[in-house]
Amino acid sequence: MINILNEIDQLQKEINEYRPIDKYLLEQIKNYYRIGLTYTSNALEGNSLTETETKIVLEDGITIGGKPLKDHYEAVGHSEAFDFMHTMARAKKNSISEKDIKMLHRLFYHRINNNEAGNYRTVRVFMQGSKYPLPLPEEVPDLMKELIVKLDNLRKEKHPVEFAALAHKMFVLIHPFIDGNGRVARLLMNLSLLQNGYNIAIIPPVMRPDYIDAIEKAREDDRSFIDLIAQMVRETQKDYIRLFKLNEKI
Repeated sequence: MINILNEIDQLQKEINEYRPIDKYLLEQIKNYYRIGLTYTSNALEGNSLTETETKIVLEDGITIGGKPLKDHYEAVGHSEAFDFMHTMARAKKNSISEKDIKMLHRLFYHRINNNEAGNYRTVRVFMQGSKYPLPLPEEVPDLMKELIVKLDNLRKEKHPVEFAALAHKMFVLIHPFIDGNGRVARLLMNLSLLQNGYNIAIIPPVMRPDYIDAIEKAREDDRSFIDLIAQMVRETQKDYIRLFKLNEKI
């Protein structure tokens, strides 16, 4: 773990050498990752839109024939939550509140179910593929308040990548919303990374079995989950550097 975190810090130094980044290039990179994160995060949860179709929906506002309307709503909602994530990263460097988390969910989910968007669940839910029960709905409000306190403490103790992975894990094991918890967990993780000066981490759909298995194991030992997230941060860093180098050749 120490080796990969050191490698991540070295790659981050390389990324930082490109700063200050031209505003036009920065906007291009942001839009590139808006599509990438929206596609991958939704695909991990079974959304049928391809990356190209996600780009068309977000950039052209065109619906894709034969694809469920819900899949389009998830793409547009995630894009809006992505923008809010960046806004929060600029405005609040060292904290995350319940209000922030609820807003991420509201933006993602309001087209799908406005009554549930941004509101903690009032029914029991189950995590697919998990043998462990999730907290009862009446336990959720207190658990979320405790989560915010724990995050404030962990931020001071952990490497930013470890902190982001733990924020994801702790949130998703509460599963506070009726749906969309995985998407919000990854947005929360990436908000944490951005707040600490790191780039976002993209988890490609091909990693879904490893990702789900790591979350399940993290209930008893979170090392494999932190390691997986660290790998995803590192790979996305390499992609950032690739984009910078491509821009230099233009």
